[in-house]
Amino acid sequence: MIPQLSNYDEASLEAAFATLSDEVRQQAAELKTTEAQENFRLNWLGRKQGRLKLVSDAWLKSAPAEARKPLGMRFNQLKQQIEQALEAPAAAASSATVQGIDITLPGTVRQPGIAHPLISAMHEVVRVFHQLGFSTNLGPQVESDFYNFEALNFPPNHPARDTQDTLQIAGQQVRPSRDRLLMRTHTSPVQIRTMIAQEPPIRIVIPGKVHRNDAADATHSPIFHQIEGLCVGPDITFSDLKGTLDHAMKSLFGSAVKTRFFPSFFPFTEPSADVQISCIFCGGSGCRKCKHSGWIELLGCGMVDPAVFAAVTAERRRVNPDDDAYDPAKIAGFAFGMGVERIAMMLHGVSDIGHFYSGDMRFLEQFA
Repeated sequence: MIPQLSNYDEASLEAAFATLSDEVRQQAAELKTTEAQENFRLNWLGRKQGRLKLVSDAWLKSAPAEARKPLGMRFNQLKQQIEQALEAPAAAASSATVQGIDITLPGTVRQPGIAHPLISAMHEVVRVFHQLGFSTNLGPQVESDFYNFEALNFPPNHPARDTQDTLQIAGQQVRPSRDRLLMRTHTSPVQIRTMIAQEPPIRIVIPGKVHRNDAADATHSPIFHQIEGLCVGPDITFSDLKGTLDHAMKSLFGSAVKTRFFPSFFPFTEPSADVQISCIFCGGSGCRKCKHSGWIELLGCGMVDPAVFAAVTAERRRVNPDDDAYDPAKIAGFAFGMGVERIAMMLHGVSDIGHFYSGDMRFLEQFA
């Protein structure tokens, strides 16, 4: 039972809580078992009949306004004393457990982490281009319409935008068209950001994650990875592009691999090409994996369209009206892009892109 307080002065409060504190101290000394600790907890902290609840009902609720602050402070101190009494046996038990370790038992073997196969493939491709003098640039995954489309010669309502299956950020209607945010559909915006920030010559490779509203199947995923490259400077030609990619493909897939280029269309390059390599599985003789053609399409490329240089120049002239660093009459450039998942699938003989995202350790441990 909790006696009623007849007086709420400092001396009366001190005496009343001192009595309760002594009770806690005496009972805490007897907490030798788990059962005793639980009984102690219920006795003091139980929600319905715990002694702290009774103290609150008997003293706090009926206390005059001027006594509530000192009474509340002592109440909290008592509660802390009870909680510390409950924590002490647990800490002692933990210490005893540590001291009781049998050092003659074999230790726990911790498996070292490994790079995900997609990360490994990305690093391998980037390494090849680093050896060719390219540096790595990165950019945000949430992009503006300007960097993702407009500056890359995708004007508003251009039909080529439909092929990008873009995931738009909600609530952008109040912004100007060029400032509306979206999940980047390719790593090409980093090309624009780099050219706006730097003067030529430029040689960069851009690895990163991209997002498109694609239905997941054996060869598609709404989240995937790309590696793009950009080379800009005086006297850059299509021959430089072909030589660079031919060397890169031989470094990745072996010196026997051949490359061939077919005309294609990309809004940001002109002329544009799709690149095929001779099938690494059958050596070009024809098999199921190359659909008996002897060739596998791997990436797209082309010479940077003058419209892209014009968009970059317009942005740079916001700072310097006389800027002509990217005048197409003075410089040229080439760009290329490839999917990391497709390369990883070829390198490791994986038939379903979903395996890379399944989190199945039986699959991932094969690459340890």
